[in-house]
Amino acid sequence: MALSVLLSSSPLLTSKADEKYANVKWDELGFALVPTDYMYVAKCKQGESFSKGEIVPYGDFLISPCAGILNYGQGLFEGLKAYRTEDGRITLFRPDQNALRMQTGADRTCMTPPSLDQFVEAVKQTVLANNKWVPPPGKGALYIRPLLIGTGAVLGVASAPEYTFLIYTSPVGNYHKASSGLNLIVDHKHRRAHSGGTGGVKSCTNYSPVVKSVMEARSSGFSDVLFLDAATGKNIEEVSTCNIFILKGNIVSTPPTSGTILPGITRKSISELARDIGYQVQERDVSVDELLEAEEVFCTGTAMVVKAVETVTIHDKKIKYKTGEKALSTKLHLILTNIQMGVVEDKKGWMVVVE
Repeated sequence: MALSVLLSSSPLLTSKADEKYANVKWDELGFALVPTDYMYVAKCKQGESFSKGEIVPYGDFLISPCAGILNYGQGLFEGLKAYRTEDGRITLFRPDQNALRMQTGADRTCMTPPSLDQFVEAVKQTVLANNKWVPPPGKGALYIRPLLIGTGAVLGVASAPEYTFLIYTSPVGNYHKASSGLNLIVDHKHRRAHSGGTGGVKSCTNYSPVVKSVMEARSSGFSDVLFLDAATGKNIEEVSTCNIFILKGNIVSTPPTSGTILPGITRKSISELARDIGYQVQERDVSVDELLEAEEVFCTGTAMVVKAVETVTIHDKKIKYKTGEKALSTKLHLILTNIQMGVVEDKKGWMVVVE
């Protein structure tokens, strides 16, 4: 199937060749789409390898009504960020981990993934093409959204005969605008994932089912929803788009990635940083009852990085947690963002320079 790009642009979001930055009000950035200039597209037929791919103008594209992604949800997405450092470099945070996670998801959803090298190189090319959209240091980041989708036509339930690997970008600010911590509510009715399903991969089908719960929670004044395990309804698993941690004493605990929880890259990094500063990190089942006794609760993810939880509401009971400058979440946020922004030396080898 031919992929036909239809150009689109916004008169409010234009850039000139002689400008370092696009015409964006950087201080007003939230987490919403701001279209940039270019995207990356590569195609692959079932049983073959991906083509080299190319940078094309950002815009809509034609797709068969019978495409695997449209009919059966055969698709994956990733999310990562590019940062502009004070010395003018543009860097990526652990893109190899996103590539590996996409490969795991592709195996689960019967698609051919790009190689690790192609994934990382494609991300670099897309960022370079949109370099004017990388915010100034401290003003946000360029969010990068790689997609692997079944675009070939397929009527019966089967893997599509053709796949598209696509990357687009958008400058973003904070995912949650409020400077205070999150106010979560435990969802005792709906479940995000079940054992043997796709909760452990970044399948497109995992996300629309949580929208109803999130909309209802926000209409009642909550920031987000905390989902429980499907098997017992007694253990916490994930917030709608991020991982969760609790702290008691010197022990940081987070639910295990045993198939129902997405193995977050920020989650993995924060666990390592917490160990570095002397905390014991446990990946284990965390019961709802333990939330009642936790000293701190915080969430991690690409979009929000690290965010303290101020309260969790369980049925009619609201539990309040430690937040602010002395909270562990604040310390971990500073350590990680200093690495990402090039403020301190990257001794982990996590940052990749885009050249």
